[in-house]
Amino acid sequence: MYMDKQVKRGYNEYIRLDEGIGKDAMMDVALLVMEDGDTWSCEEPEKEVAALVFDGKCTIKWENESYDVDRPNPFDYNPSCLHVCKGVKFEIIAHGPCNIYIQKTLNEKTFPSKMYKPEDTDTWARGNKGELMGCIKRDVRTCFDLDNAPYSNMVLGEVVNLPGKWSSYPPHHHPQPECYFYRFDKPMGFGAGWGNGEIYETHHNGLAIITDKMHSQVTAPGYSCCYAWGIRHLPGDPWDKTRIDDEEHLWLLEDDANDHIWHCPSGN
Repeated sequence: MYMDKQVKRGYNEYIRLDEGIGKDAMMDVALLVMEDGDTWSCEEPEKEVAALVFDGKCTIKWENESYDVDRPNPFDYNPSCLHVCKGVKFEIIAHGPCNIYIQKTLNEKTFPSKMYKPEDTDTWARGNKGELMGCIKRDVRTCFDLDNAPYSNMVLGEVVNLPGKWSSYPPHHHPQPECYFYRFDKPMGFGAGWGNGEIYETHHNGLAIITDKMHSQVTAPGYSCCYAWGIRHLPGDPWDKTRIDDEEHLWLLEDDANDHIWHCPSGN
């Protein structure tokens, strides 16, 4: 499923884990839109919460800690992301326009709060060796996953999808539900995505909820996209970089795949 939303100042809720498609995603997803001087606080009695700053200047306070975020854009700068367990209150104070991705899920465990700073981000430059004729070059960023946050029921990161390029490719799937939240470098930017056996047009501030089948993405030439990717672990079956490749497209993974792709006679 895919949804667009006209966001406004404040907390813009997209899905809740206790209703509609949110039951399948098993997560709450929202975009917090703030202006200079705005303050927003959160304390969930039963849910862990992650707040990833897409862009803007703000101060995040939790327990006895405080951290200043300054991220001009999500393309040239790594994210800052606060992750807290149930019962922990945090506050965000905006020092200018800010857009913050919020993701929540149920978790009975308690764990130490963690601010994942830009230097903590694990960035994987994928497709940067000319694979598939350079069509799948992108950066995959991970804030936290099973490796560094085994106590969490979620995974959260970002993908920078270059203009005209593909990501989440070659085609694959995994049983754990996943959400993609799209931010384009220009508000009229667009692309296309696959999920649940459907094809949908992606836009700025759009959300895809993926529960089945391949979920590849492509961005239109001229527009760059950074999308947050959030996965919900399944009980007894966490996402441990789980990847089930579609059998009919396995040849795309071979080292000599470029040799089996038609090349334009002009040499381009």
